[in-house]
Amino acid sequence: MLVLVAPGQGAQTPGFLTDWLALPGAADRVAAWSDAIGLDLAHYGTKADADEIRDTAVAQPLLVAAGLLSAAALGDIAEIAPGAVAGHSVGEITAAAFAGVLDDTAALTLVRRRGLAMAEAAAVTETGMSALLGGDPEVSVAHLERLGLTPANVNGAGQIVAAGTMAQLAALNEDKPEGVRKVVPLKVAGAFHTRHMAPAVDKLAEAASALTPADPKVTYVSNKDGQAVATGAEVLDRLVGQVANPVRWDLCMETFGKLGVTAIVEVCPGGTLTGLAKRALPGVKTLALKTPADLDAARELVADHAQQA
Repeated sequence: MLVLVAPGQGAQTPGFLTDWLALPGAADRVAAWSDAIGLDLAHYGTKADADEIRDTAVAQPLLVAAGLLSAAALGDIAEIAPGAVAGHSVGEITAAAFAGVLDDTAALTLVRRRGLAMAEAAAVTETGMSALLGGDPEVSVAHLERLGLTPANVNGAGQIVAAGTMAQLAALNEDKPEGVRKVVPLKVAGAFHTRHMAPAVDKLAEAASALTPADPKVTYVSNKDGQAVATGAEVLDRLVGQVANPVRWDLCMETFGKLGVTAIVEVCPGGTLTGLAKRALPGVKTLALKTPADLDAARELVADHAQQA
């Protein structure tokens, strides 16, 4: 069984959309999305520097656009025929489009509002996120809580991401949990999936209320608890609440295993989630779409592992 996944914020790098925009029809599609949300996605995906695309209000719609564009280059979702879809953090909106819960324009409209609301919430207090490399998850979580930090991403394969104020993160760097080799700051502009994002929830709920979601056409696995969600209304409700609550990617991967996953394809800018899967789901074939040069190999993997009609 194939699972199609979409990465979250921090996966973006300067110029990562350049080669994708050279594909037939891609530039026109991105131009239409840009007009719809009032953001020049082509500029930010090709010419902007690292600081510009670190901006939450830019990074989030850029990542969703990249995921949609690369998946479309891979093929129609009905032809790809994944057994399940999921996304990490903002990637959940990309996955909602894959599942048919939202159309592409609705997904990009929602993520634009999400990025703006989270950027505004992040501006209230100087906050950030750092990944812990190594260590025992239970020991690390208890240590983070003593420092006033939130385990905002529990990613599986031993990886936890801490979030909080910059002062709290500085204290973590000086006082690492037992067994943690290194604390790595992430390329994000706030303490996402924590109480610091609570002001964004109401604004996102208002944006979501204008949408009419459809029920998922394929199994949609939620970050909240790793469970499959059956209705579009619940998917949308979870997308709203998730901005201020931890991402449980570890539970998502557990669900992939229970569903019988045999292959995972991560859409552009892929690499993070397939890296986690290699450690947490041994034996599962993985492929990350980084450039169009990866498409042929991805199509071959899809052909071998997609659900049979």
